Amino acid sequence: MGAFRFCCRGAKTTAALVLLVTCSAGCEPLSLTAASLGAGVGISHTMGGIIYRTFTAPLKTVEQSSVVAMRDMGVKVVSRSTNTEGERVITATAKNRDIEVLLEPLTPRTTRMRVIASNGILKDGATATEIVLQTERILSNG
Repeated sequence: MGAFRFCCRGAKTTAALVLLVTCSAGCEPLSLTAASLGAGVGISHTMGGIIYRTFTAPLKTVEQSSVVAMRDMGVKVVSRSTNTEGERVITATAKNRDIEVLLEPLTPRTTRMRVIASNGILKDGATATEIVLQTERILSNG
């Protein structure tokens, strides 16, 4: 009985390790991205390269801070408008990238920010993340 229990436990452990190695081998860039973003920054990241962050600040304040952040980064703000859902939409460009920042007022003092940086059909999560981080920096200094 003891040998059977050891054998089964070993088989389960081996199967789990094989599954883990198989799954992580092709997803290494994703795990690195998840680890870097999950380091307490409070940013949500989706597989599609779209970055989300909710700020405890009014929409107008987050909008002004994100525009200043992008200008500090050398990103050219092209337009600002309000869409049919009531979100503020900021479009910008930087070296072959189209950037879209959507600001959704959740409450009068809480704003959800969504940043999409695209390089053709590919999403640039690193640039989107930096825009969020620089916006956060501006808000915390304000």
